[in-house]
Amino acid sequence: MSALAADAFPEGAGLRAMRETDLDTVLAIEQRAYPFPWTRGIFRDCLAAGYPAWILQEHGCPIGYAVLSVAADEAHILNICVTPERQGRGHGRRLLRSLVGLARDLGAARIFLEVRPSNPGAIALYQDEGFNEIGRRPRYYPARDGREDALVMAMELVGEDTGTMPPL
Repeated sequence: MSALAADAFPEGAGLRAMRETDLDTVLAIEQRAYPFPWTRGIFRDCLAAGYPAWILQEHGCPIGYAVLSVAADEAHILNICVTPERQGRGHGRRLLRSLVGLARDLGAARIFLEVRPSNPGAIALYQDEGFNEIGRRPRYYPARDGREDALVMAMELVGEDTGTMPPL
C-alpha cells in the first residue's frame, strides 16, 4: 500500500506487519514507554480481530509499533509507540503518517485517536499533523491518583490531502 512505502522511512528503517511472535518485544517497549501499558491479551485480541498492526524496525530491530482499527468509513488509532530511547527522531511522525495513509487507502473518511492531556509531546505532534481536539472522554485512562481524561482528536481524510476536522 502507498502509505507503507519504503521511501517514507530513512535507510535501514521500515514497517512490517506485526505477528504474535512479536508480542514479547512489543510488550517490552510498551512497558518502558507507558506507566499503564497494554497487556499481551489486548495486543493478541487486536491481531485476532485482524486490525492492521505494524512493527517499525530499524536495521531489523523493532523500535516501535502501531495498531489501527478501520470500520465503515472511520479509522481509529488504538496505539502508537516508539521505544523511549528512540523517541524525538521522527519515528512517531512517520508511524502516524503511515497510519493516516493506510486509513485513507482503506477507505476511511476520518481518523480518530485519544491522547492523555498530560502528554504534550504527543498532542503537539497530532496537532502538527492536522488533528483537532473534538472532545474529551472523562476518566478514560488509569492514572497514579485515580483516572485521567482523554482528549479526543480527529482529522478528516480528504482525497490525497489531509485537513483538519472541525470541533463538534
